[in-house]
Amino acid sequence: MTTDPPPIGRPGAYGKGVARRREILDKAIEVFAARGSQATSLRQIAQAIGVSHAALLHYFDSREQLLVAVYDHASRLSPPHAAFDERPGAVEELVEAASRNVGMPGMVLLYSTLVAASLEESSGVTTEYFSTRFERVRSDLTALLVRDQARGLIRQDVDAAEIAALLVAASDGLQIQWLLTPSMHLESTLRVFATLLKP
Repeated sequence: MTTDPPPIGRPGAYGKGVARRREILDKAIEVFAARGSQATSLRQIAQAIGVSHAALLHYFDSREQLLVAVYDHASRLSPPHAAFDERPGAVEELVEAASRNVGMPGMVLLYSTLVAASLEESSGVTTEYFSTRFERVRSDLTALLVRDQARGLIRQDVDAAEIAALLVAASDGLQIQWLLTPSMHLESTLRVFATLLKP
């Protein structure tokens, strides 16, 4: 059984503080889902989500820490996976995630911005968070691909870990293209991988 990592920033003391922190993150998701993190400072973000600058500083040390916490909180609100044996294939899971993201372009923009920021840092909360996230996602997709290879559902002459890395790259790259050209068919383009991986 895996345990959730500790929250990013300060979790809040007692039930009231934890609830207040969650309320701030929920409100930030609402704002960012529609228009991304266009504000450039913690003070401007506080104004955009309708809380005081001091309230944000109580839980988060920096703008970057807040933005990563918002993305992480939104990720945790996604529907939980079914039991491993009942989950769809790796490609279909990416398609389902992309379908959810189409309704939240601001969160896709936030994700893309944070990933780009993680490349500019030699260390820090953004780099640590996304390095760990990519490792976890690749590992998860690899397990699904190995499972489906054993079931004869996808090709066995390809390395599952390498395909997992390619699927993550394709999904992220296609979402950036979709942000730039919203008429692009994100889900159907991702589904092409299912055809390419058929035995």
